[in-house]
Amino acid sequence: MKIVFAPLNTPLHRRLQTAAVLQWVFSFLALAPTCILLFFYLLFTRFWLVSVLYAVWWFFDYDTPSRGGRKLPYLCGLKVWEYMRDYFPIKLVKTADLNPKHNYILGFHPHGVLVAGAFTNFCSFATGFTHLYPGIKSYLLMLPLWFRAPFFRDYIMFAGLIPSDKESASYPLSQRGGGNAVVIAVGGAPEALDAHPGTYNVLLAKKKGFIKMAMEHGAHLVPVFSFGENEVFDQVENPRGTWLRWTQERLQSIMGISLPLFHARGIFQYSFGLMPYRKPISTVVGRPIKVEKKEKPTTEELDALHQRYMDELSDLFEEHKGNYGVDKNTHLNFV
Repeated sequence: MKIVFAPLNTPLHRRLQTAAVLQWVFSFLALAPTCILLFFYLLFTRFWLVSVLYAVWWFFDYDTPSRGGRKLPYLCGLKVWEYMRDYFPIKLVKTADLNPKHNYILGFHPHGVLVAGAFTNFCSFATGFTHLYPGIKSYLLMLPLWFRAPFFRDYIMFAGLIPSDKESASYPLSQRGGGNAVVIAVGGAPEALDAHPGTYNVLLAKKKGFIKMAMEHGAHLVPVFSFGENEVFDQVENPRGTWLRWTQERLQSIMGISLPLFHARGIFQYSFGLMPYRKPISTVVGRPIKVEKKEKPTTEELDALHQRYMDELSDLFEEHKGNYGVDKNTHLNFV
């Protein structure tokens, strides 16, 4: 394989963009285990008190992730996220206003490999979410597993991430006064296994939990489609029925996280590595679907709203796909 190296005269701003994405990829893939190792390592050094005091803090702060977390505007507004935005680049496209008097569930599609669009748009201020939707505070859901890692749990809470269990997701939606938006990558970890360039498979046909939650809280539903999300990484072919896919799905059912075998480019070369490609991501936020509060919706009501949501998402895709290089004969495939 021929290795194509980045030119030595690469402008400084592009190197800073690469550095910003590098720290994000590291945070996503390795920061949690690093923090766990650091916590236990410190116990056997003269800095053991740091881990002990943190353990005490953790005990009293244990329920914070399920109570809306601890979003820190300063962290969300750091310059590093603007460099990350410009690396791809990533942009947020508004199609309708969101009334801050209501609460919302934003269904994010597709998951992609590392949900770059969801993080940049809804966990940072880099793409202007707070200006486009004044009065709305976003919370991105993440697997509860990651909130059990010392130090790391605080870092992701500062960015506005909360656990994806029902109790945690329901907390912002139950707050009176509105202005809260819970962002759910509906396809979750299993959908990451289908994140191949040029594919538009959406794991949604049987996903009704978030629909029921919206009805229970009277939270309006907002479909979101992120064009380019599947284009920033290549993935080893893993069709359903192959031994690789069977192994990945088995591990996902055991650990709760999926393990897509992805690759793209490197830091100083363009031929291989775990850095994403510089390909644009355009996240289009659709029109809100009004939802009436029903604490115990019937199966028929649930199915009807679920179908309407799929129709709205499909319409959103069809309306905007031409703007982002998607062939007119390409349509969403609901799995």
